[in-house]
Amino acid sequence: MRYTSEMRAFPSIFAALCVATAAAAAAQQKPPKTVTISGCVARDDKAPDQYTLTDAKAGATYKLTGKDFREYLGRRVQIDGGVVVKGLAIRGGLQPNPNVAAQAGAMDPSRAAVQAATSGSSVGPAVDVQEFRVKEIRPASGSCDK
Repeated sequence: MRYTSEMRAFPSIFAALCVATAAAAAAQQKPPKTVTISGCVARDDKAPDQYTLTDAKAGATYKLTGKDFREYLGRRVQIDGGVVVKGLAIRGGLQPNPNVAAQAGAMDPSRAAVQAATSGSSVGPAVDVQEFRVKEIRPASGSCDK
C-alpha cells in the first residue's frame, strides 16, 4: 500500500484533535465543591495521632486531615472542606466460603443457602472511613455526648 500525503498528515491531525479535546474538557471542569459538616472531634481508635468527626445528620464518620485538631478534641465543631476521592478499591472473595463457591451449583441449593446463612463470610465487612480535608474549622454550639 502506498501512503499518500493525506495519510501521512492523519497522525498529526489526530494528535491536534486530541489536544483540543483535552483542553476543552479541562476548561469545563468545575472547582471542587466545598461542603460544610458538623459534629464532634474525636481521636481515631486505630491511630491515636489522627482525628475523626462523626456527622450525626448524615450518619457518616470522616477521618480529618488538613489542620491541627488537638484544640477541638471532644468539642462540637463545624468544618468546611471536601471529601478526598481516592482510587478505585476492589474487594472480593469467595462467598459464602471457598468450599461452597468451588462446587459451583453442584450442591443442593437449600444446603448452599444454609451454609451461606450459618458460616462467616471469607471477606470482612468493608468499613472504609472517608478522608475529609478541612479548609476551615470553627466551634459550634452544642455538646458532645460520650
